[in-house]
Amino acid sequence: MNNPPIRQRDLRGPRPTRPGRRLAHTRTHHAALAARLTPRDRWLLRMLHEHRVLTSTQIRQLAFPSTRSANQRLLELYRWRLLDRFQPFLTRGSAPMHYVLDVAGAAVLAAEHGLDIKDLAYRREQAIGIAHSLRLAHTVGVNAWFTTLVAHARHHAHAQLTTWWSETRCARLFGDLVRPDGYGRWASHGHLVEFFLEYDLGTEPTTVVAGKLSGYAALAAATDIATPVLIWIPSTRRETAVRRALDTTWRRLDNPETVPVATAAADLCSDADPAADVWLPLGNDSRRRRLADLSTAWQHLDDPPTTGSSAADPGVSTQGPGHLSVPDPMPPELKDGR
Repeated sequence: MNNPPIRQRDLRGPRPTRPGRRLAHTRTHHAALAARLTPRDRWLLRMLHEHRVLTSTQIRQLAFPSTRSANQRLLELYRWRLLDRFQPFLTRGSAPMHYVLDVAGAAVLAAEHGLDIKDLAYRREQAIGIAHSLRLAHTVGVNAWFTTLVAHARHHAHAQLTTWWSETRCARLFGDLVRPDGYGRWASHGHLVEFFLEYDLGTEPTTVVAGKLSGYAALAAATDIATPVLIWIPSTRRETAVRRALDTTWRRLDNPETVPVATAAADLCSDADPAADVWLPLGNDSRRRRLADLSTAWQHLDDPPTTGSSAADPGVSTQGPGHLSVPDPMPPELKDGR
């Protein structure tokens, strides 16, 4: 009798096992990682420390030329315990894999900056715990919004997302007055606009969304800096209702010009690209503009500096004990393409 044929996949070499919790903390494992990590890998660890969770789709958009190359590298980083991952349940279809920082990745970051891992305020249970957070969809949505800008910039030499702060960092700096979902700076065609992002999922009453403008007015008064507030809304129908509430609140502010506001609806363009001409400033302006062109709608604003922080007091550091500096949103260029 003929024996069953050997399957091709059984002829492959053994896959490396994923280090256990203890092995991931050993000097031997860390020494082995030194020869394996590329600049892009280290940059990705910084991004996950800053933004908590990124999907495989977002990571590919950020830093990889193809889905295949992204999945291959992410699998290796997962096996080395640099990244951990989970896949949320969906009632229809399947969700992409979601990645967070794992213990070996946190150890690498701490060692790079001369810190102990506990100084990063990192806890694996807390990192992977976002899988069960009621704010997971919101966090992933905010990160997708910024990721789309980075993907746009990777295909357009004239554009660049120069700054991207996480919600956590914004809360640490401005949390006594406002809690934006992110802060960024976008440069394109010689224009530079900085902004706070409010990412709306349509779950809050319109009056609650509008009520946030009072906090931004207080921040502008405290810092003497007027920073635009961009509100991303899921549909044009919802945008109409939100703008009505915003306009009422905005006109009642002591100095409305210190709180420039623009809204956009995700369904205005098929790819939901925030860089497109979807932004409608609040007030008497009735023309939608590209993100970079919003600076021309608020000509009373000073141009933001090309370096440093203009949304916070210049003397306020974006770092603190155990906090790393903000990673560059754009990935490092690698000659070997790994």
